[in-house]
Amino acid sequence: MNSTLVTFPGGLTRGRSAIVEAVPVGDRHGLVVAETPFHPLDHTWPDQPADRGTIGGLPVVDCVTGARSKAGEVFVGADIPVRRGAEEWAWLVVHVTEAPLPVGAEVDLEADADFRAALSAGHTACHLAAFALNAALAGHWRKEARTDALGHPDFDQSAITSSRIAPHASQDVYRLGKSLRKKGFSAEGLDPEKAAREVNERLAAWVAADAPVRVVAPDAGLTARRTWHCSLPEGEASIPCGGTHVRGTAELGRVEVALTLSPEEQTLTMRTTVSMC
Repeated sequence: MNSTLVTFPGGLTRGRSAIVEAVPVGDRHGLVVAETPFHPLDHTWPDQPADRGTIGGLPVVDCVTGARSKAGEVFVGADIPVRRGAEEWAWLVVHVTEAPLPVGAEVDLEADADFRAALSAGHTACHLAAFALNAALAGHWRKEARTDALGHPDFDQSAITSSRIAPHASQDVYRLGKSLRKKGFSAEGLDPEKAAREVNERLAAWVAADAPVRVVAPDAGLTARRTWHCSLPEGEASIPCGGTHVRGTAELGRVEVALTLSPEEQTLTMRTTVSMC
């Protein structure tokens, strides 16, 4: 069986396809189609929530990643025993419903466009904030470090431990411990309010520039290595990403971050909010 083809990277929320398989998901029904616009929750980096919507008129109560082994066994979500994209495995979008639909039936699929748009705004803002944070914290590096696509030391990718996207928002948590200090980052003198002001100034300029945003994928497979791109005034920002996004930064209206250091200064939390026009 082939991996599910996905159309959400291009922004689609509607489609029609055949049900090719049904798998149990607890006491619910997991429906797999040949091609879907639904974005599932990723089992390895669950940053963006699953799409909501309908399949064949039935509510999709959850949408998760599935994987079929060479032997034909299907695993879902956290039970998947191999790394994302492992060879000789088929990778599936599993639409979870309360009622069954017959295998072979052609069905309409419709993801909730408003919910998708809200998540896309949160996800794009999350990436922009990460690049702005890298620039704001560049002076805290004491050693030469790996740089991001804009040439700043990549604090985000070096320190991030979790990222969660929400409608018109995101939260990223960074660890400032021993391993990061060994890489050359020093949190000494880090003023979260000052850094947040610098980040927000840069974000305001990027939103005003109406920089185009796109997702580039080598193919339509679920686990294709997709890359987020944004043509900012400073250059082409890019980062691997499997989520969904707006088409231009002006769609975001206003993006602001708040930075919080933990009492022991071992973690830095960035909360990003979007106020769309």
